[in-house]
Amino acid sequence: MPIDDTADAFTADGAGVSSTLGSVGPLAAGGGAAVFAEPTTQAPDIAEPAAEPTEPPADPAQLSRRKGWYRYAWGAHAFPTTVTAVFLGPYLTDIARNAAGGDNHYLHLAGLSVRAESFYPFAVTAAALLQAAVLPLVGAAADRSGRTRGLLAGAMGLGVVATLLFYTVTGGAYLWGGALFLAASLGYSTANVLANGYLPTLAEPDERDAISSKGWAVGYLGGAVLLTVNLAIYTAHSALGLSEGHAARVALASAGLWWLVFGTAGIRRLTAGTSRLPRDRRPEGAGPDSGTGYRQLGRTLAALSRNRNALLFLLAYMAYNEGVQTVISFASTYGTKQLDLGQSVMASAILVVQFVAFGGALWMGRLAARHGTRRTISGSLLAWIVLLAAAFVMTKHAAWQFYVLGCAIGLVLGGTQALSRSLFAQIIPAGQESEYFGLYEVSQNGVAWIGSLTVALAIQFTGSYRLAIISLVVFFVVGLVLLARTDLRTAIRTAGNPVPERL
Repeated sequence: MPIDDTADAFTADGAGVSSTLGSVGPLAAGGGAAVFAEPTTQAPDIAEPAAEPTEPPADPAQLSRRKGWYRYAWGAHAFPTTVTAVFLGPYLTDIARNAAGGDNHYLHLAGLSVRAESFYPFAVTAAALLQAAVLPLVGAAADRSGRTRGLLAGAMGLGVVATLLFYTVTGGAYLWGGALFLAASLGYSTANVLANGYLPTLAEPDERDAISSKGWAVGYLGGAVLLTVNLAIYTAHSALGLSEGHAARVALASAGLWWLVFGTAGIRRLTAGTSRLPRDRRPEGAGPDSGTGYRQLGRTLAALSRNRNALLFLLAYMAYNEGVQTVISFASTYGTKQLDLGQSVMASAILVVQFVAFGGALWMGRLAARHGTRRTISGSLLAWIVLLAAAFVMTKHAAWQFYVLGCAIGLVLGGTQALSRSLFAQIIPAGQESEYFGLYEVSQNGVAWIGSLTVALAIQFTGSYRLAIISLVVFFVVGLVLLARTDLRTAIRTAGNPVPERL
């Protein structure tokens, strides 16, 4: 039977259920455990059965939605892994060099001379600006219309088609490749907004770190599986009768196919919208008659500005995630162009990162349950600063150094992203999930033009990737300072949400 995508959000069988999650993944320590009555001081009757658990059993429909959410992550993570982290940057840079006539040549765009090596960073900047303009509006539209699943499928379709078309980028067609990158990254980021909007409805406040961490872990594992296949094809390209460029194009297109197959299977299980409130109880400004998307965005920003601590957290996330996203985007280019490591070394190193990040995301989820989410995130930011300093002093051709650095990054990468997402979910007012995650995605990708522009300008004026990579330390320092100044409990209470026991 077809499912009505316009259905209002669930409450009784959705966010209102605290699940033990025994069949779908590990919990953070202490979460979801059955609670039994303590014995009295009287002599106990050993034949008396234990008290019934205080929490209801997991709802099968809710478990199905969670599995669908994980399955979508498994498919979609092929894009940031195979496309942006490994193959597209070096490949598109080579295409730009072909068009410019080789190394140290310039492209002429709209009367400007652009170094060929700077084209991809500038393309990332343009994609980020486009996302900043579009993503919050998509989230607001999803909350108003209730058609979250349909919009998610449409955004995924845009990203998938553009990713498949990377196979057609050959010769000196750098502008075509750049245009496809704009479309593919917009599709991926838009779909990410809508998928993230489901998180508040999939878990209670004390469960969200565990659910979010597992989602990231599953995504990294899915990306790693596909990257393993692509690495094998790229390494054996000569035996398969392929050039290096052809093997790279096969890898890029395979990410679109992987995303299509597993993403579609996941979306089929997401049977309701993201809002935790029925339509007639959504807050003022979130209804279908609230005006244009830009007007609604203005209302949301005004409300966010009144919640000072929520705004501080978002600014902190914007700062430190600039560094994270820029490192992810340019790690492969840094390794190949500055450290003179081969593409096969880069692909295998980033493959190691994916597998390590699978365990790292789950590990940091458990750390958050034991020590608190804020403290765990702060520790990860200190680790990022140390890792950037290590990248700055790495020697050329030392592949083992890059592998060690990759393992260390993997330990903190998934956890930093997963815990930030679950923490942000705590400060979203009910009924505005997708809209707020639109702002969050802008913080995650849409304003990443600052980091990418920093890299692009450093390369443009100095030609040094080392100076570009070390300049990213400032983003983590600013994020750490702003996070320390944020009163998260007040931010959660101001949004009208229950405060988790450990934060």
